[in-house]
Amino acid sequence: VMKATEAKLLDFLKKSPQFVIPIYQRTYSWTEKEVRQLWDDILRAGQNDDISAHFMGSVVYVEKGLYSISAQSPLLVIDGQQRLTTVSLLIAALASAIGEGEPIEGFSPRKLRNYYLLNPEEEGERHFKLILSQTDKASLISILKDAPQPKEHSIRITENLKLFQALLVGQKEDLETVCKGIAKLMVVDISLDRDQDNPQLIFESMNSTGRELSQADLIRNFILMCLESELQTRLYERYWRPMELAFGQEAYTTHFDGFMRHYLTVRTGEIPKMGEVYDAFKKHARSSSVANAGVESLLAELHAYAGHFCAMALGTEEDSELDRAFHDLRELKVDVAYPLLLELYHDYQSQILSREDFLKAVRTIESYVFRRAVCAIPTNSMNKMFANMGKTLKKDRYLERLEAAFLLLPSYRRFPKDDEFKRELKIKDLYNFRSRSYWLRRLENHGRKERVPVDEYTIEHILPQCDNDPEKVPTVWREELGDDWENVWETYRHTLGNLTLTGYNSEYANRS
Repeated sequence: VMKATEAKLLDFLKKSPQFVIPIYQRTYSWTEKEVRQLWDDILRAGQNDDISAHFMGSVVYVEKGLYSISAQSPLLVIDGQQRLTTVSLLIAALASAIGEGEPIEGFSPRKLRNYYLLNPEEEGERHFKLILSQTDKASLISILKDAPQPKEHSIRITENLKLFQALLVGQKEDLETVCKGIAKLMVVDISLDRDQDNPQLIFESMNSTGRELSQADLIRNFILMCLESELQTRLYERYWRPMELAFGQEAYTTHFDGFMRHYLTVRTGEIPKMGEVYDAFKKHARSSSVANAGVESLLAELHAYAGHFCAMALGTEEDSELDRAFHDLRELKVDVAYPLLLELYHDYQSQILSREDFLKAVRTIESYVFRRAVCAIPTNSMNKMFANMGKTLKKDRYLERLEAAFLLLPSYRRFPKDDEFKRELKIKDLYNFRSRSYWLRRLENHGRKERVPVDEYTIEHILPQCDNDPEKVPTVWREELGDDWENVWETYRHTLGNLTLTGYNSEYANRS
């Protein structure tokens, strides 16, 4: 069944007709850090005759892909995409950097391209040794054809090619070392039999060198990997790809795992740990109600909730009033509220909750979080509170019941009432408050039709802060404040009554 052999990377590339990255695999994601690590390994191996080989990890592929078996059947890569792509970028950059020569036997530009990057006698897509997916595919093909990049190009592919080009310029007096180093790269060549091996189990257990698989990668592969080819492509293009596009190349890597965690919290009532999102998802997907409804309905629901999340967390909301409310929440940094917000948004989309009431609900959550921050109530109980509030709500008089639920919260989860909030607001150090731009903008623009763009101003202390050093408080201020000046200065300098917005900060200095 599974065959594993050690091979020189270059021999492995030369003998393989074509590697295809399946549609459901994550896109190319190596950053400068991983690329430089590989470059350093190559130079070290190339400079040192005692190092006979540098091991790069494994390349795992299914021999009989989703294709009819012709004499030259493409290999479907299950693991190793990142390394194959990075080495292809390096070889492409090296072939250009060498120019006319052949630093060591077998490393002429023509041989580099025709052995390791191209199938010179083949036409169309079969002309290329490595076929990536999504935006990566067009970007790599443009590089191999020496054509301009498409408008929607892959950020990581183009950046890493540029990095290799720059590194090769720095090494141009000694390209021989680079060639020797590449010649010493080794991989474990692992071929699977589609009928007998379970690619998903193998995919889960492998996380060789490079960037760790995100929980989202594991989830996507779990959903799509074992489906029949046509269904796999249709579901991927209809549901998963639009989610990746909605998040965008950069945010997909940083936000998607967080979104999955909030989604599972809404659906299961349990908050999975960050590294256990995939396990929680598998359990959810295998629960009888979800499994009976089928893969497509699960993907359709995920897609819908991802849309809600992007609207709230990534600023894609089209309704301007709602967008402003979400923007305010983002500035307060209340990620813990997303499970409740996702449920509210879903009910708003399903017309169980009116737009007006939804807007009020979002503003209520904002008020709850801000008041608690001003009243210095610890936040550690908030995630459980937000995870469970939607579960217990009766949705007939939706907003009323939500507001009642907030008002009935016990002491350490309480919604601070007006008198407590007023008292604390006067004495709170609001200058060093973590969301300073938030409260400034909200208080300054409350109830105004002519909005003040507060980010164009700076905060001026009326009674000066003097680098927080009482020795520096000018005499004129000490006289104004009387005998107890130091205590007054200590207590009030960062409070609301002593802060104002101005464009004249530098002219004012510490004058009275």
